[in-house]
Amino acid sequence: MNRPHEMITTMKKYNDMTELESSLDGKGLRVGVVMSRFNIDVSEGLLGACTGGLLECGVAAEDIVLATVAGALEIPVTLKKMAESGKFDALVAVGAVIRGDTYHFEIVSNESASGVTRVQLDYGVPVANGILTTDTDEQALERMAVKGREAALTAIEMTNLLKRV
Repeated sequence: MNRPHEMITTMKKYNDMTELESSLDGKGLRVGVVMSRFNIDVSEGLLGACTGGLLECGVAAEDIVLATVAGALEIPVTLKKMAESGKFDALVAVGAVIRGDTYHFEIVSNESASGVTRVQLDYGVPVANGILTTDTDEQALERMAVKGREAALTAIEMTNLLKRV
């Protein structure tokens, strides 16, 4: 099986349009990761899958910086500070918001997602949202490996795409 960074499409015409090349080559990229400590088992699972994906695509371990925060609502402001620093090519948010018996789930889910999106739009730095929002702990545990890796690959792909646009 090819390594993810080797799965690169070539420039081609699609219905007479030029298609920009997709690349998962992470060599030389600096990536900031913000992880929530709430629901720590799931968050650490997401982090492990994320860093594994980054390393697999060629991001050097010394080019990955991790910041941990209390919960999902604290992720956006930390991403904002990282984006403002100019030190990172891409950012990744990882954490888990698991439904409880109150309306708090909707507030945390919606506001954290909105904040993550706002950072990338305001600063032009790609931010992959790897914050799980699930109904149960079991769902979160089932999804963490896939979602963490997807967030890593998305961060790399979007960084490379934005360099080409």
